[in-house]
Parts: sequence; structure tokens; C-alpha cells
Amino acid sequence: MKRIAIEQNLSDIRSALQEKGYELVEMQKQEDAAGCDCCVISGQDQNVMGMMDTATEGSVINAHGRTAEEVCQEIDARFSC
Repeated sequence: MKRIAIEQNLSDIRSALQEKGYELVEMQKQEDAAGCDCCVISGQDQNVMGMMDTATEGSVINAHGRTAEEVCQEIDARFSC
């Protein structure tokens, strides 16, 4: 099962991913993304301080302006390969 870190404020996307059976980790700080296959961020505070540190080897998906269905489709596409 793929493990996905997701920001707290993305409840609609969280619900959609749970329905699909993904294992979800609530991402409150950068370290929470460690060991996850993918991270979903809101994009509201993306790179605020200009730092480029990475906490995960997985994909980072910016959900800003996107529906839960669009985000789920992107995640499904990345993991179907």
C-alpha cells in the first residue's frame, strides 16, 4: 500500500484518498513526510522562506486550485507505472 503525507487542511482530498485505500500520514511538519511515497501540499505556504530542503524521495503534489478528483487521478497515474 502506498503511503501519502497530506497537509491537515486538505480534508476533501484526504477523504477521497482514504476511499481509494491509500495509507495517509498527517503532515504537520517537514519530518512527517519521511518514508512516504508521495506528499500532497496545499501550496499556500510553499517555499515561504526560499529553502529547498527535501524531506522525502517521493513526489510532491501541489493541490492549490485543484479538485480532490484531479489530485487523486494524478496520484493514481504516478503509482500505476
